[in-house]
Amino acid sequence: MQAADPASHANLYIHVRILLGMIVGLGLTHLLRHVARIVERPRAHRIYSVHLVWAGFMFVYMLHFWWWEFSLSHQAHWSFMLYLYVTLYALLLYLLCALVFPESLAEGSGYRDYYYDRRTWFFGLLALMFVVDVGDTLIKGQPYAQQLGPEYWVRNALYIVGSLVAIATRNPRFHATFAVMALLYELSWIWRRYEILA
Repeated sequence: MQAADPASHANLYIHVRILLGMIVGLGLTHLLRHVARIVERPRAHRIYSVHLVWAGFMFVYMLHFWWWEFSLSHQAHWSFMLYLYVTLYALLLYLLCALVFPESLAEGSGYRDYYYDRRTWFFGLLALMFVVDVGDTLIKGQPYAQQLGPEYWVRNALYIVGSLVAIATRNPRFHATFAVMALLYELSWIWRRYEILA
């Protein structure tokens, strides 16, 4: 049986990566457009610091997603189901970005009420995102998953548990702590694990 051409794998990955890049670009654009609106019209809607921290988290996570998906370039066998899985993962991230900033809020309303009213959707999808991330990691192969170590599994489990608690409670102190810790940890994780691609 003829061996698959490594160059064809690279070309197929580039084909997939173009679509992922478009989705990531749309998510980042959505976040930046709404941050720009806040700067342009600071009195139009009352800002909420916890909400802005989660917006920052999604911005960092989107950039991280695009960075770490380079590991899929080593994927030797592509199928439509694999392509669909990775694409749905990217679309899930875009949906989270869309939920962080709605297209419109009633004049004079604030992001605090919006944040707590939509927390079930946002944190439900955030928990799902970390479940899907496990599948994405396993797709990249057992050696890739093993080099992440036990911390990866603990990280994802804590994000999922934190998201479920955030659905159940409106406690501002918990939400503020969870948001800040999530953002700081994600930055630490990127710095320690993905600062240089191998």
